[in-house]
Amino acid sequence: MVRRGEVYENPVTGERVVIRLGTQETGGERLIADIYARPGAAVPGEHVHPSVDETFTILKGRVGFSIDGRKSIAEAGQTLHVPRGVVHGWWNAGDGEAHIVVEVTPGARFVKMVLNLFGLAQDGRTDKKGMPDLLQLALLTREFGDVIRFTWPPRPVQRALFGFLAPVARLRGYRGSYPKYETRPPMHVLSEESPGLMPLAS
Repeated sequence: MVRRGEVYENPVTGERVVIRLGTQETGGERLIADIYARPGAAVPGEHVHPSVDETFTILKGRVGFSIDGRKSIAEAGQTLHVPRGVVHGWWNAGDGEAHIVVEVTPGARFVKMVLNLFGLAQDGRTDKKGMPDLLQLALLTREFGDVIRFTWPPRPVQRALFGFLAPVARLRGYRGSYPKYETRPPMHVLSEESPGLMPLAS
């Protein structure tokens, strides 16, 4: 669970996340966070959330989106809704930092998945795009298959390849999720008076 004011960073993808409304406050049902994305920042790859809805509101900058195969650039003031089951990805399409508010429902499992991806990146266990290696991916996608599915490799290949790799990964010490990442303290915790903690209504 995450709480309002906590700050998490992915040094590889270039995302800094400040929690506005955490899963701690909502019993896991909802998450609202500010994402500050540096120039060149991007999520690891196109993906789909089978059981999660996302809404993105751009407060600053230009953000590129690929939603169901269609690419577009969202400017400040625009809101995009991505329902569960829709393939998507996003990246900072501008020259400066982008500021995005994302709302996720439900939030609990989504948060666990993100904390694992951020933890792997912080420990140098991803490639330069923030994607874990195939052995780790084989277990991560099984553990969080209800929350995220990457579009690469193609789904039939994933089933065959990851099914083969999963036992090998476990033997080599990999896990689908890591308690140390899910309980790792946030990078910072902002006070209610901090200018970096945005109000819930903006």
